[in-house]
Amino acid sequence: MKPTGVLMVGSVPGASPREVFERLATTLPGRLQAVPDGETGERWNYIGWQLQRFPLVARRSELGGTPVPESGPPTFKLADIDPTAYDEAALSSYTEFKRLRQQNVIPSNVRFQIGLPSPYSVLIGHIKPELINAIEPFYEQRFAETLQRIATDIPHDDVVIQWDLCFEMTALEFDHGRLTDIWHQPYFSGGVLQGLVDRVERLSKHIPNDVKLAFHLCYGDLLHKHFIEPQDTSLLVELANALLARETLGLRTEWIHLPVPKGRMDSDYFSPLNGLKLDGAGSNPPYVYLGVVHANDEAGTKKRIEVAQANVPFPFGVATECGLGRTPPEEIDSILQICKEVTAEPL
Repeated sequence: MKPTGVLMVGSVPGASPREVFERLATTLPGRLQAVPDGETGERWNYIGWQLQRFPLVARRSELGGTPVPESGPPTFKLADIDPTAYDEAALSSYTEFKRLRQQNVIPSNVRFQIGLPSPYSVLIGHIKPELINAIEPFYEQRFAETLQRIATDIPHDDVVIQWDLCFEMTALEFDHGRLTDIWHQPYFSGGVLQGLVDRVERLSKHIPNDVKLAFHLCYGDLLHKHFIEPQDTSLLVELANALLARETLGLRTEWIHLPVPKGRMDSDYFSPLNGLKLDGAGSNPPYVYLGVVHANDEAGTKKRIEVAQANVPFPFGVATECGLGRTPPEEIDSILQICKEVTAEPL
């Protein structure tokens, strides 16, 4: 039996949100719960566009940051951190989303999908480690402003906010001793898993309870490579379960997305998914999307689906491992065609 449903993780190459909306809605009929705007323009490179929100002295030296004064680390205030502008992008795209739905291009049952990085990922990616704790409260405040504006201006039943959690996974791998690059070391003290989930929960409290959430768990896509290859899905399950166990998160989680490396067609990779505690999230457990789709590899995609179906006790939809914003344009048609071919319609 074919899986049901396709998740477009977030970024999709396109000249505009309108172009992305039209392409996805027409290429994947009956397969989308929600549709993203493609994270076009300056958002194409994940968190890269947030670097300019921070003062030069706070930025990592390899990203053009200036040295910390010899007199000691500076102090910061909210005015030193520029607004994220994620809300501006979301509201602009939502206007186009509504227009296309009125034209029956986007079906009435498909919601607007907003993908956001965690502040943790932005901070560890851009800020000198010794200054992150001083910056974090102010950047989180800017993020809270972003979330509040989105929730004010977009109907709550028409949107899903997806947290994109990449450096959370590398932090866990560092904590387990598999990643040794100090770049991935968490900047906070105490339990790593708890600290990561605390931060997601803290920000999510600024999102009204009737707004659905989703989670994209990721191992990175820098130069189309993971920061480290997952041994299996066990750490992904550990983070997913910790998120779902928080009442403010689990009861309104719409979906969870997990990556599947191209070469993993073995039961060992998928078997830890039996420990995913979906039923604890309430009467409507979150749907799972597995990143089994890889460009120009329909046969491999079908094999990964076959192995997954033999090893997991729940239905799932399909996706790529990560967003497509950095994917060569010639591969996009292949990915969309595979997504359509290997799934059933309608959702």
